[in-house]
Amino acid sequence: MAHKFFIRKDKAGEFRVSFEYNGEKIFWTEGYSSKSSAKNAIESIQKNGPGADTVDES
Repeated sequence: MAHKFFIRKDKAGEFRVSFEYNGEKIFWTEGYSSKSSAKNAIESIQKNGPGADTVDES
């Protein structure tokens, strides 16, 4: 699969989620104090993302 979620621990010790497609980072989240919170963020994106509206502010 060309797209993946990654959970990484940053230098401050927080967990961050990134979404990458073909090795390119598309977006990333704020830092979370626990890995379970980072996993919850992924679940929320997967659940709510498909129905998200597109807002064109150009």
